[in-house]
Amino acid sequence: MNTLDGVTRTDQFRALGLSTFAFTICFAVWTIFSIIGVKIKVELGLNDTQFGLLVATPVLTGSVSRIFLGVWTEQFGGRIMFPLQMLVTAVCVWLLTSVQTYEIFLVAALGLGLAGGSFIVGVAYVSRWYEKEQQGTALGIFGAGNVGAAVTNFAAPFLVLAVGWEGTARIYAIVLAITAVLFYLLSKDDPALAARKRTGDRPASTAQQLEPLKDIQVWRFATYYFFVFGAFVALASFLPRYYVGAYGLELTTAGVFAGLYSLPGSVFRALGGWMSDKWGARSVMYLTFIVSLVCLFVMSYPDTAYTVSGIDGPITFNFGLSVGFFVTMTVILGFVMSLGKAAVYKHIPVYYPHHVGSVGGLVGMIGGLGGFFLPIAFGVLLDFTGVWTAPYMLLFVLVAVSTVWMHIAIRRMERARHPGLEQEKYLSDVPEQPLENPVSPSATSAATQSN
Repeated sequence: MNTLDGVTRTDQFRALGLSTFAFTICFAVWTIFSIIGVKIKVELGLNDTQFGLLVATPVLTGSVSRIFLGVWTEQFGGRIMFPLQMLVTAVCVWLLTSVQTYEIFLVAALGLGLAGGSFIVGVAYVSRWYEKEQQGTALGIFGAGNVGAAVTNFAAPFLVLAVGWEGTARIYAIVLAITAVLFYLLSKDDPALAARKRTGDRPASTAQQLEPLKDIQVWRFATYYFFVFGAFVALASFLPRYYVGAYGLELTTAGVFAGLYSLPGSVFRALGGWMSDKWGARSVMYLTFIVSLVCLFVMSYPDTAYTVSGIDGPITFNFGLSVGFFVTMTVILGFVMSLGKAAVYKHIPVYYPHHVGSVGGLVGMIGGLGGFFLPIAFGVLLDFTGVWTAPYMLLFVLVAVSTVWMHIAIRRMERARHPGLEQEKYLSDVPEQPLENPVSPSATSAATQSN
C-alpha cells in the first residue's frame, strides 16, 4: 500500500504508464510538421521564414493551451481531459489532409497544436498519484514521452515515402484517436478528484488556481523551460532542414540524425528526475546550462577559411564541423536538455503543491512559446545572415542569460536565508529544499520578489 490513502503501486504504475504512452503519441503528432513540412515547403514554394512559421504554429496552440488545460485538469481530472484533448486533436490532424493553401495550412496547424497541451494534463494527473519524494522521478518518466519527437523523426520519413504526407497524417490521426479511447477505458480518477467526489467539495476556482502566477519565481522557472524545452522542440523541427541544407543529406538520413538528438533529449528525462530527487534540481540545472554553453559555442562556429600571409605566400586554414562531430554535439546537448526539463518540473510540485496545474501550465506555456518563436527566429536569421549556424548563436546567448539570472537569484535567496553563509556553500544545497512556504503563494511572492 502507498502512503497516499487508498493508492496502490499498481494504481501508480497504471497512471504513469498510460500517461507516458499517451504523451508519447501526442508529442509525435505535435512534431509531425518537422517531416511533412519539408514536403509541403517544396509543394508550396515556401521560403525559410514561411517554413519556420508553419513548423512553429502547432507549438503556439500547444503552448497557450497549457495554462487552461492545466487549470481544467485540476478541476475535472486527467481521465476526462486527456482523452478529450486527444480526440479533438485527432479530428484536426485528419482535416489537415484536405488543405490546399499556405494560409489554411497555418489555421489547420493551430488545431493540430492542441497535441502539445497534453503535457500539462499529464503532469497534473501523474503528480496526484505520487508522494513528494517520488514526484521528480515519476514526472521525469512521464516527460520521457518527448521521445515522440524521435518517433516522428525516425518513422515519418519512411511513411511519407510509402504513403505520402497526406497518408502519414491520416495514420497519425487514427493512432491518436485509438489512444484516447484506450486511455479513458483503462485509467482511473486521480486520488484528489476521487476524494472531492466522495466529500462533495468544490474544486478551486480558476482565479485561485492562477493566484501564484504573480510570483516572479514562477517566471524564472519558465525562462529555464524556454530553453530546455522550447529550444528542444525548435531544434527537433529545425535539424532535418539544417542537415538537408547545410550538409546536403537526404531527408531520410536527416530525419535519422535529428532523431539521434531527439532520443536522448527525451528518454533521459527520467534520469533527470531521479537526479533531481537525489541531488537537487538546482545542481542539475547548473549542469545543464554549463554543458549547453560549451556545445552551442562549438555548434555555432560556421565553416571558416583563414588566410595568413606566409613567408612563401598565402597560407589557408579551413575550419568546419564534420557531420559526424556535429551529430555528436547534438546528442550531448539533447542529453543535458532532457535532464534540465525534469529539473524544472521537479521544482513545481515542491514549491506549489496545490497549484501544479496552473503553475506547471504557465511554465509549460512559456517553454512551448520558445518552440514557437525560435523556429521563426531561426528562419529569419537564415534569410537575413545567410549563415547556417546563426540559430545556434542565438541559443548560446539565451543560455548565457538564463545561467546568469539563475545564479544571481540563487545567491540572493541563500543570502536572505543564511546571511552568514560562506560563498562556497551557495552551490552545495543538496538536496534542494524549498526556500519559501509552498502553501502560501503570497508568502512565496514576497520572499522572491527581488529575484
